[in-house]
Amino acid sequence: MITIRNARLLDGRIVDIGIEDERISCLGECRGNDELIDAEKKLVIPPYFNMHFHLDSAFTKAVNRSGTLWEGIRIWQDMRNKISEDEVIRNALTAVKLFVAYGTLWIRTHVDITERSFKLLRAINRVKEESKDIVDIQITAFPQDGIFTEKGNDELLRKALENGVDNVGLIPHNEISREDGFRSIKFAFELAKDYNKDVDGHVDETDDPNSRYLEVLVKETIENKWEGRVTAGHVTAMHSWDSAYRFRILPYVAKAGITVIPNPLINVVLQGRFDGYPKRRGMAPIKEMLNANINVALGHDCMMDPWYPLGIGNMLQVLFMAIHLDQMMGFEELISSINLITFNGAKAWRVKNYGIKIGNEADLLVTDADDVIDLIRFMSPPRFVIRKGKVIAKEGKYVLFKGKWEKLTSSTS
Repeated sequence: MITIRNARLLDGRIVDIGIEDERISCLGECRGNDELIDAEKKLVIPPYFNMHFHLDSAFTKAVNRSGTLWEGIRIWQDMRNKISEDEVIRNALTAVKLFVAYGTLWIRTHVDITERSFKLLRAINRVKEESKDIVDIQITAFPQDGIFTEKGNDELLRKALENGVDNVGLIPHNEISREDGFRSIKFAFELAKDYNKDVDGHVDETDDPNSRYLEVLVKETIENKWEGRVTAGHVTAMHSWDSAYRFRILPYVAKAGITVIPNPLINVVLQGRFDGYPKRRGMAPIKEMLNANINVALGHDCMMDPWYPLGIGNMLQVLFMAIHLDQMMGFEELISSINLITFNGAKAWRVKNYGIKIGNEADLLVTDADDVIDLIRFMSPPRFVIRKGKVIAKEGKYVLFKGKWEKLTSSTS
């Protein structure tokens, strides 16, 4: 049994937390001394979600001289053919361990299935299996080059589903014609229903205000009764849509139960590349979506790959960027912003028994922050990361992997 003394909860209460048989067994005054952790009246919260990431490209450390999305895609198209399966596994495991050390216990990753040998998918399937004791990973079959841009890509997507992926991906704005964009969304839902999978798409990741595939996604979600099982990643075109259109479409997004996943670290550097000054921020407007009752969760997207040369796996960095870009600086906005990487992610993932309640799985972060504002301000790693009642990471430096403690670096070398 673990007892965490003097834990400050999000509602301000200071309590003991008792853990027994992988679950929270006590909140209040808890007895037990098998293992004691003194939280010292610092914040103890549920762990983080990273709802959009690319483990297959992490730590490839490509040199993108222009820093643009398009050069990144060209680099990746060449690199994915040359990189070995073992390299992908090593790089991805490094990224996973960093995320865990910084408090993320759920990672949804997109894997490029238009790499026709499926070595990327095999690698990430192995990473998912090897790291299952410390993190939950979902794999989205991601048609990077589009479903109908090249003959046979649609069958690759189907084949990926037969190889155990968790979600159906799509990228309608990357199809050659608008008609193919529509067709790709319909096809993704056909597969989702055939295989009983969620839909997890890259949607309207462009500055083009005429890119409006989100409305098609809404229509297909409702018609197929897939409410609550669809996420739309990026939707950066929303930043360029006029206010009247957003006013019309956002209530339908909420009705469909679609979760929108902005990726602020990457969106802000890849979008607005055709702009002079002022430049568009290139991020779906979080406050406006929340006010429309849309579930919004955040993704880290990339880490030291052809699209983003930075990143240490800290979801607080993602949140820090988000609240700046969307000017979420009111006191209540700051406090509630933690939901973007916690409870909203749990809703999109459909995690049951999430949060610090008696009977829930004992997944906890013991931080060194007095409150949410300090947590975001300092962006420090948790002192302790607890998963299913077991300490699996400490101080952002140590992770328990395959029964052994490892000291981490932020590099694969």
